[in-house]
Amino acid sequence: MTQVHPTRSLPGSTRVRPVTGQHFSTRVIGSSDLRVLPLALSGNIFGWTADDAATTSILNTFADGGGNFIDTADSYASGRSELMIGKWMRTRRNRDQIVVATKVGKSRDNPGMDAAAIKRSVDASLARLGTSHIDLLYLHVDDESVDFDETLLAVDELIGEGKVRYFGGSDHTGNRLIQARIACGQMGVAPMVAVQAHYNLLHRQEYETGLAHVAAIQGLGVMPRFALASGFLSGKYRQRADLALNSRGHDAAQYLRRRGIKILNALDEVAEEQDESVATIALAWLLNKPGVVAPVVSASRAEQVPELIAAARVQLTRHQSAELDRVSSY
Repeated sequence: MTQVHPTRSLPGSTRVRPVTGQHFSTRVIGSSDLRVLPLALSGNIFGWTADDAATTSILNTFADGGGNFIDTADSYASGRSELMIGKWMRTRRNRDQIVVATKVGKSRDNPGMDAAAIKRSVDASLARLGTSHIDLLYLHVDDESVDFDETLLAVDELIGEGKVRYFGGSDHTGNRLIQARIACGQMGVAPMVAVQAHYNLLHRQEYETGLAHVAAIQGLGVMPRFALASGFLSGKYRQRADLALNSRGHDAAQYLRRRGIKILNALDEVAEEQDESVATIALAWLLNKPGVVAPVVSASRAEQVPELIAAARVQLTRHQSAELDRVSSY
């Protein structure tokens, strides 16, 4: 079980003491009271490329290392991801120690953001997860065919029923987040507390020139997705031949160009200086950015998890951060 102790270095924060003996400062998600290790373990491969044994091993390693934030969706492996996470929590009896985030809107059975679909989706997710509540519910799509008021009222009813604690956006532009906040204020319903955004060293402009400002104004906790750019920022793809060695090589191929190699070279230098892995440094760079709470990252093997968690304790120097900013500039 993870033990939490107060810290004097960050007022209002805590330190998580995992079984490894390392210490990590936790972060609060937006205006919620959800406090997490600043790394969200994605369940996007659970039930797909990761079978029961691999999933259990990955989750055990994550929890034993101090991790407490798990991100999934009702559409991941057609719901099998939620089933596997639920089974794991029951086996470990650790539901109270885990912050569970899931998403609705993309499932085959209940697509879209109308009130009926959202409520059916949440009930189905609760059953698969084997829990009475979802800590953080994401709207997985921005369904403009449905009036925002209907979507927001449905989520607020779920919050009132105790089935959902907090919610956020996952595929929304800054303008749509502003519209949502205005609508929430007018109707007197719970506002969003978090947003997921495509953000990493290779993909900066879209987030930094738009969504970042809105997230800051609204006090949203930012969860960067594709944080390692389909594995490219782990450093395992250095030449074309490497792409064929992994199922995600096709997705990473777009980055194997001059700019991508420059970024990897800079990451190599910082990783050597910090005595950490390239993936750890890429995540640490994200964690240095204002508003970022926890990058969302998947691991295909349990052995990969410690280097992901390590990002939570790495402190980049000002020079290292500036150099990574420079080589990845747009």
